[in-house]
Amino acid sequence: MIKGRIKIVSSLEKPLAHESFDGFTPLTRISALRGERLSFQVIHTVKSDNPVFRGRSAFIDIEGELAQYATLRDVCSVPIDRPTVQHSTAEDTNYITKGVGIFPDVLRPLHNRNSICLGCDSLMSVWVEIELPEDIADGIYDTAVILTDESGGFLAREYVAVEIIDAILPPQSIYYTDWLHCDCLASYYNVPMWSERHWEIIESFMKNAKRNGVNMMLTPILTPPLDTAVGGERPTAQLVEIVKTDGEYIFDFSRLDRWIELCNRVGIKYFEINHLATQWGSAHAPKVMATEGGEYKQIFGWETDSTGEEYLSFLGKLLSALISHMKSRGDDSRLFFHISDEPFSENLETYRKIKSAISGVLSGYPVMDAISHIEFYLDGTCDMPIPATNRISPFLKENIPGLWTYYCCSQAKHVSNRFITMPACRNRSIGYQMYKYGIKGFLHWGYNFYYNLLSYDLINPYMQLDGNAWVPPGDAFSVYPNMDGTPLESTRIKVFYDALQDMRAMALLEELCGKDAVVKIIDGVLGCDSTFDDCAKEASEILTIREKVNKMIKKHLRDLKRT
Repeated sequence: MIKGRIKIVSSLEKPLAHESFDGFTPLTRISALRGERLSFQVIHTVKSDNPVFRGRSAFIDIEGELAQYATLRDVCSVPIDRPTVQHSTAEDTNYITKGVGIFPDVLRPLHNRNSICLGCDSLMSVWVEIELPEDIADGIYDTAVILTDESGGFLAREYVAVEIIDAILPPQSIYYTDWLHCDCLASYYNVPMWSERHWEIIESFMKNAKRNGVNMMLTPILTPPLDTAVGGERPTAQLVEIVKTDGEYIFDFSRLDRWIELCNRVGIKYFEINHLATQWGSAHAPKVMATEGGEYKQIFGWETDSTGEEYLSFLGKLLSALISHMKSRGDDSRLFFHISDEPFSENLETYRKIKSAISGVLSGYPVMDAISHIEFYLDGTCDMPIPATNRISPFLKENIPGLWTYYCCSQAKHVSNRFITMPACRNRSIGYQMYKYGIKGFLHWGYNFYYNLLSYDLINPYMQLDGNAWVPPGDAFSVYPNMDGTPLESTRIKVFYDALQDMRAMALLEELCGKDAVVKIIDGVLGCDSTFDDCAKEASEILTIREKVNKMIKKHLRDLKRT
């Protein structure tokens, strides 16, 4: 006898193949606002009395009025052999496991009438995403998930009640950049940089980033000096073409214009100009390529002092020409600038010299960097520091207007992050944290970083989730490169987008009853004065916070209609 089993569960679950089907709490009811993208999962398995049974095909479908808005994808697992590489997490017990194993993460489209393979006593899941239109009627929609066999015979059916609240989810107000690495795409797909095929792939990845909340794009007018070995180099990814003649420079912005037009086409609002000095110290110039005397060659790089007169003169001319060009397009108000990524206290003087040299050219434009040392702000060197989530407390005390935050590989103990071995509730916690503390922007470094430590080699992102024993698994990328040049989303990028949607719902509730009432919900559910230093421990906490927010929105809107 063969018995297929399904259960609807939260998008915050990470079902491991060996886990018990009965151990998961069913999701029977959930609410959302109009215009929201709602996700949940369907776990499935099969029991058989046949000792040689190895699996069977089945078909999964959604029934009900919301079916027309639903997309189903298979949740595929990836191998993790170094769950907490490099960063000690002995004090932090809020991980799914710190052992090796396979973890669900890749979302692959279902084909052949939503065919899935039921594994015998092996737990797997399907990701359901329902994109609710803004004009959908409010009310409760009984939604069924049905499982049938190859001949159409019934195997299982489960229900979830989806309540649509009579309010439109407000637009996203927070800035969000997740660095798209053009050279990684050229390397992985083995296509020439800036070839037509390369542009097609970039557009596909950029569209997906925008769909998941990214509204600012790292724009490489020069090859970004990021994660590069001293003396080494990453493939040239330079949008601005340069001709040098007798110490003077001619700048061609044609390729940059194409980049801007692509960003406009997919809906990117802001341009984040790449860093103007090397990472972790700001001591050297990025790789700069130019044509001089008919030869295309490198004119600045690791051998160049970032505070040297020749390089700073070049920077002034490049930035002046860039701003003039962007003004002529009417796009200069969309510019954000960087000097150096993650400088340390001992680099303050070098950073200050570069900032001072270009401050006249960049007057009135935001200059921001990932900086977790408060002295950069206190002495006026950096007006827009972006501290890491585990170093943000001193910056919050200064009441810095428009404060951003970021996380990367080092934010591994207690704080929110999107590592694969972390529970998804920890990923989504960043939403209520950023809302509570009025964070205006979020930066992440790895939308699609497919190189290893210091960019020596290309990795296999489906096998080397830790960047080849470099970073915690899942830190370096949130999407996987599909064979056809399109990205495959991870469950992690979807959960982070849910965090952004939580912020939008909380902003709506704040308009209705004030921020204190929203914070009271957050802290009341968590049972503490919540900060960036800790996260929700259970999926139920996140779900309860959001349901209470939605319920209060519904109540206040109903009261307004009565008056």
